[in-house]
Amino acid sequence: MKYADLVSPENLFIAFDEFKRGKRKKEDVMHFEQNLEENIFDLSQELISKIYRHGSYANFVIWDPKYRIISKGRVRDRVVHHALFNYLYAVFDKSFIFHSYSSRMGKGTHIGVKNLHAQMRKVSENFSKPSYALKCDIRKFFASVNHDILMELLSEKVDDSDILWLAQTIIESYSATLSTGIPLGNVTSQIFANIYLNQLDQFIKHELRLKYYLRYADDFVVLHQDKDLLRKTISRIDRFLQEKLKLHLHPQKISVRNLKQGVDFLGYVCLPYSRVIRTKTKKRMFRKFQNRKQEMLAGKRTSESLNQSAQSYLGMLQHANSYHLTKKLRILSGLEQEYESLYPVPYIPHEIAVFLGLTRRK
Repeated sequence: MKYADLVSPENLFIAFDEFKRGKRKKEDVMHFEQNLEENIFDLSQELISKIYRHGSYANFVIWDPKYRIISKGRVRDRVVHHALFNYLYAVFDKSFIFHSYSSRMGKGTHIGVKNLHAQMRKVSENFSKPSYALKCDIRKFFASVNHDILMELLSEKVDDSDILWLAQTIIESYSATLSTGIPLGNVTSQIFANIYLNQLDQFIKHELRLKYYLRYADDFVVLHQDKDLLRKTISRIDRFLQEKLKLHLHPQKISVRNLKQGVDFLGYVCLPYSRVIRTKTKKRMFRKFQNRKQEMLAGKRTSESLNQSAQSYLGMLQHANSYHLTKKLRILSGLEQEYESLYPVPYIPHEIAVFLGLTRRK
């Protein structure tokens, strides 16, 4: 695809259709769609003539589960993000390792956890041999992505100078510090993150020759039977990150654990023969659902919206051993009544209860 095709009205219409999914009721999206053709053609002309300038971001904070700043661009800018994302995904995705799971078709958290479990069985020979998991997290990853390094990585596979200009325009539209950082909230940040950390993936797989390795965004796991080897690997990985990508491992989020203790990854804890929801994830899920139920009772949320939340959580629970949690959530959501209300306990006279051994004589 050439730059002219990327920024054509036809391609931008496709990008808008993808962008608006789940957002059609948002005020800024509805406002943009009221004059959709005019807005798309104007945007295309700005991009073709390269007078396009990225707008500012609106920032807001979420706690999910930790403090994060989300940066939201204008609708017209986010349409451009989607168009560029589609192009970069087609160019770069085939060069990514199989076990990279963030923002990729046919991947995601549930596939990542399922494959982690499979890797755990393989490395430990079905848990017959002691094996260990090195789990790491990169410190302030999105805020630490170096713009110059990212552009160098893009230019290795993108030979169209106009597309590189557009990518640089989007990258430089945001900075956490001078020439550093990509925003949480941009769809392009997802593909930029995979392009950036693919360097780490290749290093671990081909230079360190570690076979059992999985990554989701900046969270990754390495499995091996040799505990000491994993511990020695930490410094090598951190040195590579510092020298090649100007990143650092988070010192408080490095652990080496026996697989029988369980591996905490993507909201689940993978144990040898079961998979459970992380305790913090479970508490957060029920707290958020209870809050949404209160909003519905107060008229601030529809029952349909509450049901969608319940179905989303039930979908997450079905990937774990969570019979009792599933039943509790179904009861809270009204999808299932209390057992006692379905099958009320009949009245039993005291004398008969004593005879049956259900209670003691007074």
